[in-house]
Amino acid sequence: MTSWIASSAAWLTTRRLRAQAMVLALCLWSVCALDLATPGMFDRAGNIKFQDFLPFYISARMVAQGSVGKLYDQQFAVRQMESILRQPAQVRLPYLFGPQVALLFAPLTALTFPLAAGIFAALSLVIFFLCIGLMWKSCPHLREYVSLVVLSSAAYPPLFHTFIRGQISVLLLACFTSAWLAFSAGRPLLAGLALGLLACKPQFLVAIPVILLLAGAWRALAGTILSAAAQLGLTWIIFGSAVMRAYFSTLWHISSYMHAVEPGMASIQMHSLRSFWALLIPWPNLSMALYVFTSILVVILAAAAWKSSLNMAVRFSALTLAAVLVNPHLFVYDLLVLAPALLLLADWILSRSLAEEHPVFVDRLRLLTYLAFVLPLLGPLSRWTHLQLSVLAFVALLWILWRYSAQAASPQLAPGQPSVV
Repeated sequence: MTSWIASSAAWLTTRRLRAQAMVLALCLWSVCALDLATPGMFDRAGNIKFQDFLPFYISARMVAQGSVGKLYDQQFAVRQMESILRQPAQVRLPYLFGPQVALLFAPLTALTFPLAAGIFAALSLVIFFLCIGLMWKSCPHLREYVSLVVLSSAAYPPLFHTFIRGQISVLLLACFTSAWLAFSAGRPLLAGLALGLLACKPQFLVAIPVILLLAGAWRALAGTILSAAAQLGLTWIIFGSAVMRAYFSTLWHISSYMHAVEPGMASIQMHSLRSFWALLIPWPNLSMALYVFTSILVVILAAAAWKSSLNMAVRFSALTLAAVLVNPHLFVYDLLVLAPALLLLADWILSRSLAEEHPVFVDRLRLLTYLAFVLPLLGPLSRWTHLQLSVLAFVALLWILWRYSAQAASPQLAPGQPSVV
């Protein structure tokens, strides 16, 4: 096994990775161009262009027009959609976010939907590459690999899904990027404030506060709670109790809404422990129990890694992986938030390789980081295999980071001892 891992890792040369990234980027964005290169509001497959942005646009228009009381009225939203499309709606696209997100997009309602969606999609690319640039500058060992970083970023599958669907995942990416920059600057309170902004999609805050609590990261935890509470409180003041009750009710029944949007397809586009067990186990109660149990284990592993003496890049990567795995409703476009962690791990792998430390561990980490990047492409196969391979890669990546952190805390073990990995 060790020799196989070593040979597989050795195969991942810079030249091969650059070539693969170039081919993948060309394939993804050629498909995107062909799909969108049709007149009107519908793409070549008959779907609404930038389809997932439509609920944001409609909800923002309700806010701008003073109809916030109907923000979570799905029948009213359908009528609004049909007025924009000028034909009966063939899909259901419920608004599942807090009213503060709708308020954010209110300025775009002065434009037509196609123009507003196109502007936001273009802005998403700008925000994404800005975040990547900031992360790259904080990774000293990646400085000489600028072309590989750019190509890999363009080829990252979640970016394609975020753009073509008009999703807002770049806002979540900005939260994680800001948190990393604050952590790396020794500003944990500020980092927590950035993480608390994830309350706009609260599923990402299922694991993070618990990990920080177990790890005793009090300032980061305080910042997270303060930021999330401030966002919730201000939203409540602006929109009122009735709207917030409707939002919480929608959030509580979010699973039924998702399966109504894409019947039979939602689970194969998800990449967290919840969807992993739901696909694998046909009994809902058992799959839920396994999700809760494995989520607890993931949180414990991430908290242990955070408390270790490892550098912040590894600890932040473990935190991000746990947030992804425990998220009960994480779609492929939400994996955009893993980009900072993958860059940090790539930088750390290079530093360990240059130092010639723990070669077996470095090989395994290199291979798993590569798999975490590419396996989301194979998500649709889980429709037949009932096995979401990306989740296994994320779990294995977190596991090996925890094992390394455990070894770092065990002075009796020799630094190069391969049994710990």
